[in-house]
Amino acid sequence: MRHSLFPLLMLVSLVLSCNRPAEIAPIRVVAEMDIGESKKITLSNGDQVKLTLLEISVERDSLRNAIRSVQVKLNIEGEEVSLGCGNYQLPVEVGKVQIDCPIVKDYYTNSSQDRWGLSKDARFRLWPEGSPLIEPGTFVYPVKQRWFANMTQSGNEPCYVDWGEDPDSESIYYHSGHDIGGAEGMDEIVSATDGLVISSLGDTLEGYDDFPGDIRRDVVWVLTDWEWYIRYSHLDSTDPAIQPGSRVSMGQRIGFMGKQGGSGGWVHLHFELKNRETASGSWGTEDAYAYLWEAYVGQYDPDLIAVARPHKLVWTGQQTTLDGGRSKSLAGEVVSWEWTFTDGTTADGLTQVRSYARPGEYSEILKVTDSGGNVDYDFTVVQVYDRENPGKYIPVLQPAYHPTMDIHPGDPVTFLVRSFNVETGNEVWDFGDGSPQDTVRSVAPTRQNYTEGKFAETVHSFTEPGDYIVKVERSDMNGIRAVAHLHVVVGE
Repeated sequence: MRHSLFPLLMLVSLVLSCNRPAEIAPIRVVAEMDIGESKKITLSNGDQVKLTLLEISVERDSLRNAIRSVQVKLNIEGEEVSLGCGNYQLPVEVGKVQIDCPIVKDYYTNSSQDRWGLSKDARFRLWPEGSPLIEPGTFVYPVKQRWFANMTQSGNEPCYVDWGEDPDSESIYYHSGHDIGGAEGMDEIVSATDGLVISSLGDTLEGYDDFPGDIRRDVVWVLTDWEWYIRYSHLDSTDPAIQPGSRVSMGQRIGFMGKQGGSGGWVHLHFELKNRETASGSWGTEDAYAYLWEAYVGQYDPDLIAVARPHKLVWTGQQTTLDGGRSKSLAGEVVSWEWTFTDGTTADGLTQVRSYARPGEYSEILKVTDSGGNVDYDFTVVQVYDRENPGKYIPVLQPAYHPTMDIHPGDPVTFLVRSFNVETGNEVWDFGDGSPQDTVRSVAPTRQNYTEGKFAETVHSFTEPGDYIVKVERSDMNGIRAVAHLHVVVGE
């Protein structure tokens, strides 16, 4: 009898093993260090590197005392290296290691929440030289959308979309996940990985009481096969198949982008990775930007990505530096940076120093060209407040368009916009193709009911292939302008 059951038991065992996820370990290792501390770190491939944290330099603004940039000085195997911290930075390769610094303790000094679980002065992530950042074939870009098609907020960037930054607010929300802006109910969100749905539509899988974040109807939590949690927030709708306890496949639909929950009233996906791989053992954010970059590049194979972010916040008359240095060519080397400013002037060069006589929201255009002749565009948002009237809010815009990929001549493209802090006037669109301007009017949301109301919508078609810089603007009753840009690529 025992022998006759053996083949059946083997078959059952085989079926169960096929349904179990393969064991996957993160490629990166994490190290937390204090200034002056040295450590020998063992990489995931067994190599060792010695790190010494030498110095942390912090630059703050004069409006909110918010951190705008951080430089972390390290000695890595005898070589002195300076790293940025978050804010659209990618890992840097030094000898036999790739390394980044997602967070330093200075960000805690005027922030209301601990989203990182950091126990020392700085956290570092290390990958072996030349390795992928995440296991190949296990991670995809979670939105069906072109990179930087719309507004974003990334790790350590003070939140600024919707009502804009508030000079009077001393408590800073430094963003800990990565926000991807888009079109309400149109942009499809997909699962970045295979995993187990732990929470959706406000329900949670039984047995998962120790949780890294809030549970709401607009939030989906997925537990990955390498024991990280992924949060998808502010959904306009959730796919019916996304139920607690169900398995979700990489690329499977999660839902559609919205502005529900604590969105601030702008349409976006809040994408955040959480785990307990911190020195304190508490829940902490795993900065997502580098993983999203790698996933997008792997899927869509762009030749060049222009990066003019993060945004800027200044007083009238105060200088600020615009920087295109985070741009990257995947097919050669970046050879030129061309800037076109809101006042119509232009300049060439990696960085530009600017000041603004009038308050408002500005959008400065960066055009990047590489050695292969490839061209890409991005925009720096500059929010300028009147030094003489610091409590006077400026108008702020959130534009978006859909679709953002595979657009051809004659295809209808939907453009959407919502204004904040302004009750008068209209939004005026200039599509950058010589066609007449289009005027719409969005209704400004209230801070109490910011999830209500629709964005103002118009539809436009482009007759020729090319790169189009689309502009939208609106002014308040005092003539203070908000200007925003979108880059639309129309193929053959």
